[in-house]
Amino acid sequence: MMHFSEVFGSGFAGIIVLTKPLTIMSIKELLLNGNSFIALMRQYAIDIADIKIKDEDVLTDQFLQHPQLSKESICIEAKNNEGIINFFGTLHYNLLNKLAVFEMHGFERTSLQDLS
Repeated sequence: MMHFSEVFGSGFAGIIVLTKPLTIMSIKELLLNGNSFIALMRQYAIDIADIKIKDEDVLTDQFLQHPQLSKESICIEAKNNEGIINFFGTLHYNLLNKLAVFEMHGFERTSLQDLS
């Protein structure tokens, strides 16, 4: 157990008891909970299994160090039958409140032929 005074200074009295471990959902999971993100992926015929948020682990680590609402420029890489699509935009997220919104600014397509 940890005393409030150890965390918040001597002005507080009490005890902090953590009864459940803190669980953090991945950014991808949070985005997939939103209808508009799923609609965007369907518009480009993206299979949900083929979505990768670049540097997601770095974003999560940054959030855990500074748990306020965060806003970051990101790239989401997704694949469909025609090739790879990189979506560029701003991610607004708060992992503690389990919220994530992707604001798309643009995208870039790379066809399967260009990958060969």
